[in-house]
Amino acid sequence: MILPDFKAFPAMGRIIGVDWGARRCGLAVSSADREFVFVRPAIVMARGDNDVARRVADFATDENAVGIVVGLPLHGDGTESETTQMVRDFAQKLCVYVDLPICFIPENLTSHAAQMEMGRVRVRDLKSQLDSNAARIILENAIALMRRQQKI
Repeated sequence: MILPDFKAFPAMGRIIGVDWGARRCGLAVSSADREFVFVRPAIVMARGDNDVARRVADFATDENAVGIVVGLPLHGDGTESETTQMVRDFAQKLCVYVDLPICFIPENLTSHAAQMEMGRVRVRDLKSQLDSNAARIILENAIALMRRQQKI
């Protein structure tokens, strides 16, 4: 189920961060106490791969997650783009495979921030690690927001 905000999101337990992309889906997971966030290998999709929602659901099950946070790309002025709708469609498909709360969080410039944190790396390493590092930032931002809203 997609929640409108984090107020009803579980206060404890592992949560998954997702940076959806047309070619790669970056993944990160928190510790159960949400003190730490760990990157996981991105899911790389072949053209026409419509199975990414199931693969993210399987990942959430394997990690014993209690919720999922999905980065929502918006324009700088807060308006939605075509990609925003694709991410919303992905989340709807994800609801078919998991019975976990799903929340969106704006993710403007997370890939840029992840690249800045990674520093100078080889292009091959950048491509393989960038999306999951962006997912880590998305998840860290969501946890900080939850702490402010839920006082955890």
